[in-house]
Amino acid sequence: MAFRDVLDIEVAAGNGGDGSMSFHRAKYMEKGGPDGGHGGRGGSIILRAIQGVESLERLVGKRKFKAENGAYGEGRLRQGSDGEDLYIDVPVGTTAFDRDTGKVIADLTRVGQEKVIARGGFGGRGNSTFVSSTRQAPRFAELGTPGEKRRVRLELRLIADVGLVGYPNAGKSSLLAALSRANPAIADYPFTTLSPILGVVESADGEERFTMADIPGIIEGASEGKGLGLEFLRHISRTRLLVYVLDVTRDPVEELRQLQAELRAYDPTLLENVAAVALNKIELVEGDLVAMVEDELAEFGLPVLPVSAKEGLGLAELQGALFQLLPDRELWAQTHALEEDTEEVREEPLSVTFREDAPEKPGGEPERVWEVRGGGFEARINRFARHIEDAAEYLSGLFKRQGLYGALKKAGAREGDTVEIGNFRFEYFEEEE
Repeated sequence: MAFRDVLDIEVAAGNGGDGSMSFHRAKYMEKGGPDGGHGGRGGSIILRAIQGVESLERLVGKRKFKAENGAYGEGRLRQGSDGEDLYIDVPVGTTAFDRDTGKVIADLTRVGQEKVIARGGFGGRGNSTFVSSTRQAPRFAELGTPGEKRRVRLELRLIADVGLVGYPNAGKSSLLAALSRANPAIADYPFTTLSPILGVVESADGEERFTMADIPGIIEGASEGKGLGLEFLRHISRTRLLVYVLDVTRDPVEELRQLQAELRAYDPTLLENVAAVALNKIELVEGDLVAMVEDELAEFGLPVLPVSAKEGLGLAELQGALFQLLPDRELWAQTHALEEDTEEVREEPLSVTFREDAPEKPGGEPERVWEVRGGGFEARINRFARHIEDAAEYLSGLFKRQGLYGALKKAGAREGDTVEIGNFRFEYFEEEE
């Protein structure tokens, strides 16, 4: 299976079911009271982090996800069933972005963690809800609200404790294989590893362990997206400890300087991570040269551990040092969590705007129209679209209680003016004192 760490999907939560407009019917009861039940809630779309999925590839072939709608309400006060939530299982380390706003809407770093990314619509209320002392037989019910729809980008950022950072052919794959039970494909060519490979490293007594990732080798210009650069940098951002793997036979000081420059250009906070240097391939040079390179690398202020992944030299010392350097997992997670969008829903404030429309007949008076925006009034009207005439009295009372008529009067509305809310138009009248 190919490794895939970015995937664009579209999600649609279920719509809420409509409320029922129903009247009780029974033998010897010609005109029973209203008994319409409420509609059910629409199902939500939920991301769930699970263990054992190494790639987003399992989702390929399905880019659109739709949750179940809520059922309609029925007579005899029977409420419609809620739509079933739809879970999308993704690997631990998946971050979800809203593609239209760019905001983080989910950051799943623990097995079992869940996040709703599209909420189901609310069910509409049945006509039994709208009975009052002056309205004994309401012939209207409320429609359910639509479920949320979203275009989402999923990005997998490997959660490994230790990340190996280095240029191609520096020996990262060989080092991972020597320290862990991973078996990466190793060959002598100056090309980057194509997919991240994870291995488990155990302490000498077998009581401690950490995961180590051989992430695609960085190339110059990675921070600008060249080659596999951005993919590399995305994965490195999750590791608690960075190990710069340098080839002692090349120019390790310059390589480390370039590696840090790439990380700094992508995200300066990456250089704040705890880090160490694995000076690899020491079997190819004299000991004096190794000591000289160690001295030159001292300017970076990082622990330098000479190793030979091929011959097994210095691996025990490197392994022990990594266990000592590795930051506490919980503390690191608290300080490196991505900030999620709180998704606070702010209702647009009420505004009324006056305009004059051309008269229908030549020589006639222009129509005075007050356009209403915000305040939630359009959404309320839309929930009664199917029975708008029968619900007019109820809506009129609602508008009065919520200050719409007062706002219109204050703005200068006159008796007989037209009020326009979305596609709905009605005649304004003065409130009775």
